[in-house]
Amino acid sequence: MQALHWLAAALMFAVLPLAWAMTGLPRTAPDREMLFTLHKSIGVTILAVMIIRIALRARGPIPAEPATMPRWMALCAVASHWLLYAALFVMPISGYVLSSAGGNPVSYFGLFTLPAIPPNDALAALGRNVHYTVQWVVYALIAAHILATVWHVVVRRDALLERELPAQQQ
Repeated sequence: MQALHWLAAALMFAVLPLAWAMTGLPRTAPDREMLFTLHKSIGVTILAVMIIRIALRARGPIPAEPATMPRWMALCAVASHWLLYAALFVMPISGYVLSSAGGNPVSYFGLFTLPAIPPNDALAALGRNVHYTVQWVVYALIAAHILATVWHVVVRRDALLERELPAQQQ
């Protein structure tokens, strides 16, 4: 689970700048299509990682929150994690709908193309609206996640971060 956590984080920190870069390029820019393919491929990978994370999480217990953590804080942590999980499902699915229903194939790193949805302007517009709206939710949740971690490390000093780090040899 730790490896999947950090893999998802690395993928998010790769896909977000790609989104800003590719959408800022003129339609005629030579690298634009490659950036879109890379963005879509990483998005599909994020969806796969999240499916695996949910499956593994359902199979066994997760580490308990620190005993010193107040109940309200633990509830906020659980809620923010599930909201982030939901957003990381919605983003790649809405991106796929946006692209595929918009008549743009979704290639996975050039290895294969995902099955297409028949072109549908209304469905593509819905996918675009969801994708562009939920991106701000993702930004907010990631920022909250990072700020909460920093707060636990610097202010509370409750060893919460150690749950996501490999065990250290003594």
